[in-house]
Amino acid sequence: MSYKIALLGIYHESNTFINSPTTLEDFRKGHWLKGDDIRKEYLNAFHEIGGMLEVLEREKIEVIPVLYAQATPGGIITAEAYSVLLKELLEELDKVLPIDGCMVVPHGAAVSESFLDMDGHWLNLLRNKLGEQVPIIGTLDPHANVSPLMIASTDGLIAYKSNPHIDQRQVGKEAAALMVSTLQKKVRPIQVLVQLPMAISIEQQYTSKEPCKSLYTYVQKLSKEKLILSISIILGFPYADVIEMGSSFIIIADGDRDAAQLVGRQLKSYILDHLDRFLGKKINISTALSLLKESEKPVLLLDMGDNIGGGSPGNSLHLLKALEQFGLYKLFICIHDPLAVITATKYDVGDKFVISLTDMDKSLYEIEVTLQQVQDGHFEETQPRHGGQVNYDMGKIAVISTAKGNVVMLTSRRIPPFSLRQLTTFNIFPRNFEVVVVKGVNAPIAAYGPECPTVIQVNTPGVTQADMTAFKYKNRRKPLFPFEQLKQ
Repeated sequence: MSYKIALLGIYHESNTFINSPTTLEDFRKGHWLKGDDIRKEYLNAFHEIGGMLEVLEREKIEVIPVLYAQATPGGIITAEAYSVLLKELLEELDKVLPIDGCMVVPHGAAVSESFLDMDGHWLNLLRNKLGEQVPIIGTLDPHANVSPLMIASTDGLIAYKSNPHIDQRQVGKEAAALMVSTLQKKVRPIQVLVQLPMAISIEQQYTSKEPCKSLYTYVQKLSKEKLILSISIILGFPYADVIEMGSSFIIIADGDRDAAQLVGRQLKSYILDHLDRFLGKKINISTALSLLKESEKPVLLLDMGDNIGGGSPGNSLHLLKALEQFGLYKLFICIHDPLAVITATKYDVGDKFVISLTDMDKSLYEIEVTLQQVQDGHFEETQPRHGGQVNYDMGKIAVISTAKGNVVMLTSRRIPPFSLRQLTTFNIFPRNFEVVVVKGVNAPIAAYGPECPTVIQVNTPGVTQADMTAFKYKNRRKPLFPFEQLKQ
């Protein structure tokens, strides 16, 4: 029997503590693809869509890519942007109906001005349009804030198992395999959501190290239980003021809700028994600087308060200022500052001049620099890296050096530091520096870790600072650790 499967998604990680919203233009600067353009972009990419296409096409199943829209993490999505995206998604889907199944690619932490549970909203509209008999199966980023509506609207959602996310293609293959088995009546997926009364601190979410390493080992063991098809650890995204904010589990069982709920209880018990391990210790700037002397170089300093992958503007100057003043180590840093790029490109390579950099608080930092190069900031990634993307575009870039020998890459577009090709394409190499400052938490480690033997996560100020209790929430659940202590 032949099957016809639609593939679609709206993908965004929304930080509600950012004043500037995510607009239609932000999606246009990201990926806004329809039809065969989706296949061309992702067929051979380390992205879940590539994994889905590989499995379904191998099974001789007709796959119809409908629409995939993705923007760099940022502020809440405007009502207009979501309305336009949703309208286009549903209109394009109507053109290919009827279908036998639908593969979906949400992020799981999208928030719009019109619907705080945006992913739940569009998935529910999809369910209402397709009916209960058409399986809807897809993937999630583990930095999702999963709602009951998202679960009720789908047959199976499977999260990436690694952070940094280097297994996206593999998880896409798992989701597609589940779709094939469901269509062939080999399994009947039933999924259960277990929302935990806690949120894992962002710097504790590195899956290759404790405390996550033991948690994932335990989940792997439970995944072998009879009737269990999938267990997803949802680490959570703390920078969204929504009721779903927090960590959770999604358990998918074959036709047996009780089996899924039993595993859910075991997982919740494990977490409650190990709460304090997921809180973490925060390293401030002064402590990080004191650690540099005894650290093997180059040192990767992760600027957690300006984590572009969490929606930050990418223009914090805290670490640049501190290291310029410290003056002992040669550093590299990438800063998103379109106005500074315009200023720099008025000069010739080799010229010395004073440039004003705009910090995230809108203050100006004047510094004397030398122009090293001006380039078109497009680069490509050919290895499995966080995000699974292949093509990146920083817009026009300018590389400058300070009087102390520190090197700054200025970009016109805000691009998260998921690929080392962001540097090496322009003949910049970590080994030529003692300190590399990268605006992220865990995601950049996949790219920069092999080049930097020492990694220090720095709790810098900003809209993605590691201490989530510093943010003012109106909508989160209570009690929720670490905001409240839980009774054992």
